[in-house]
Amino acid sequence: MRIVDHFQELWAPAFGASRGSIHDYVMPSAYPDEEEIVGYLLNGYDLFSVMGSSDDVLGSGETIMGGDSIYSDCEWVWRGDLWFYVRTHHVALPADFLDGIREVRYKMPPEDLSSLMKIAQELRPHL
Repeated sequence: MRIVDHFQELWAPAFGASRGSIHDYVMPSAYPDEEEIVGYLLNGYDLFSVMGSSDDVLGSGETIMGGDSIYSDCEWVWRGDLWFYVRTHHVALPADFLDGIREVRYKMPPEDLSSLMKIAQELRPHL
């Protein structure tokens, strides 16, 4: 399981070593293809759905509906609020994740139920 947004503010320590603080990944400007990246994140497969909202850990005062939910593209996983951090704060994502979504031209890969089930089983003990 590869976590796109593995920042210390967003994931519990039980998920392993984080990439560090999300504050260190805020970029001064957007990716040129930011809207396509956000669209990809919003179209992920729902692994764990949470009703409710999460607060913006970067301090805008906004709340994000379903922010604690978890999505996947059958390889990577991310929180339901990652799109917000990319769009609002231009948070930098791992290069290999970005390369992969650009390679598939921002289209979610076909659903692979066995991969999604395996990822869900890996997540379960930590939730």
